[in-house]
Amino acid sequence: MTHAPQIRIPATYMRGGTSKGVFFRLQDLPEAAQVPGAARDALLMRVIGSPDPYGKQIDGMGGATSSTSKTVIVAKSSRAGHDVDYLFGQVAIDRAFVDWSGNCGNLSAAVGPFAIASGLIDPERVPDHGVAIVRIWQANIGKTIIAHVPVTKGAVQETGDFELDGVTFPAAEVQLEFMDPAAEEDGAGGAMFPTGRLVDDLDVPGIGTLKATMINAGIPTIFLNAESIGYTGTELQDAINGDPKALAMFETIRAHGAVRMGLIKHIDEIASRQHTPKIAFVAKPAAYVASSGKEIAASDVDLLVRALSMGKLHHAMMGTAAVAIGTAAAITGTLVNLAAGGGERSAVRFGHPSGTLRVGAQASQVDGEWTVTKAIMSRSARVLMEGSVRVPGDII
Repeated sequence: MTHAPQIRIPATYMRGGTSKGVFFRLQDLPEAAQVPGAARDALLMRVIGSPDPYGKQIDGMGGATSSTSKTVIVAKSSRAGHDVDYLFGQVAIDRAFVDWSGNCGNLSAAVGPFAIASGLIDPERVPDHGVAIVRIWQANIGKTIIAHVPVTKGAVQETGDFELDGVTFPAAEVQLEFMDPAAEEDGAGGAMFPTGRLVDDLDVPGIGTLKATMINAGIPTIFLNAESIGYTGTELQDAINGDPKALAMFETIRAHGAVRMGLIKHIDEIASRQHTPKIAFVAKPAAYVASSGKEIAASDVDLLVRALSMGKLHHAMMGTAAVAIGTAAAITGTLVNLAAGGGERSAVRFGHPSGTLRVGAQASQVDGEWTVTKAIMSRSARVLMEGSVRVPGDII
C-alpha cells in the first residue's frame, strides 16, 4: 500500500492579542483550497490537528483551546479603499468543523503586520520610520478594520513596551479601529440590536427569564447580569470550565439567545455555530486577583466582564467581544452600560480573568436607531515562526 507524501504550504505562526493562529497568503494555498468549501476546511483542520477526540491537537499546530485553534487567510484586496482581505476560520477542536461566522478581534492585530511582511502592501505605503496604515476588509462580517502598524527601518516593529494583560511579555502597540462594527450577520438584518430593545427578557426553559442585552457589534454577543446566574463577575477559568453544569447552562442560554437574535431558526442549530454568538456576563467593579496573581482593585475598572468562547470561559477577552463591550457601554441603558455606572461614556476599562483592558467607542442615536461609527482598542502582535506547514498530500 502506498501513501501520499506530505506537502509543504508556506505559512506563518503568529500571536495577535491573546490569541495564536496559522496565517496563510491565499495565493500560497493549494488551488482546491483557494476557494471556500470542503477542500479548504479539510486542509485547515489537518493543519490545526482537528478533529481530535483526545482534545489535545497533538498532531497539528493547534493548542487545544479556542484561543489557539485558529487560521487566517489574507489576500490583496480588489475592494476600493482597502489593502487586504482578511478571512478568519475558527477550527473546532474535537469536531470536524470550521466556523466562518465571525471575526477574531485579537488576530486582527496581526493581519496588518503579516500583510506588510508578506509583500501584500504597496512598499510606497510603508514608511521607513513611523506608522503604516493598513486598511483591512474583514470578509467574514463585511467590515473595515484600520490597523496602525509601527515600522522601523522599513520593517514591522514587533518589540516594544506595550503591555497587554493575558500576554506575558511586552511588545509593540498596534492600534485597531473597527469601523461601523455593527455586524451584518445572516438573519440579523444588520441591526445593532436585532430585537429592537436594549434589554430583553430572555426566556430559557429550565433556567428562567433573564435580563439580556443582545448586540451585534464586533461580534454578536449576549450579555447577562452576573448575579442573575449566580456569579460575581470575579470568576477565573476553573470556576466555570471545571463545572459541566455551568457550561451546559451557558450553551442553553446561548442557543435561545441566538434564536432571539435571528442568527438561527431553532436551538438545535447552535451545534453548528460554535463561534457566534458569544455569551458574557457583567458586574459592577469589585476587587479580585487575576490569573497571573496580579491584584485588581475595584477602582482599577469601570465594570467586570467574563465571556465564553467555543464553550469555555476565555482566559482574557476576545477582541471582538471587547468591541461589543465598548459599544454597549457607550449606549445608555444596556446591561453593560448600567454595570459601568450608567450615563454617557466614550470608553471603559473592564476587568477580565487575566487583568484589565480599555476599549473606546463612538455611538450615537439617529432617527431612533443606535449606530456606532467605530470602536478603538490596542493590541500587539508578533511572528512566532515562519516557513511552511506540512500536511499529508491526500488531505485535499
